[in-house]
Amino acid sequence: MTQWHWVCQHREKFILGQNTDIGAFTYINAKFGVTIEDEAQIGSHCAIYSKNTIDNTTGPVVIKTGALIGSHTVIFPGVTIGAGAKIGAGSVVKTDVPENQIWAGAPARPLK
Repeated sequence: MTQWHWVCQHREKFILGQNTDIGAFTYINAKFGVTIEDEAQIGSHCAIYSKNTIDNTTGPVVIKTGALIGSHTVIFPGVTIGAGAKIGAGSVVKTDVPENQIWAGAPARPLK
């Protein structure tokens, strides 16, 4: 656990950009790669998985520059969150999110 109270497993495959903010009690599994680019913000109690042990899916997760992820969000393997995208709190993200879009829900989808 970091001094900010978030956890990352498999740190060797974790890339963290500058001026990021990761909320307390967030869990990151970077076994197949997790990249969080500059200026991204991740709320507390989130879960970011590059490996899903329930259905054995794997893949790198990329959170692009300036993306905002609401608290209690789950991000599944192989997902890219585009630059400037916003994810509502409590969302379950199973597919790529284009840049500058606002998504929310379980599963997450674009807001109109």
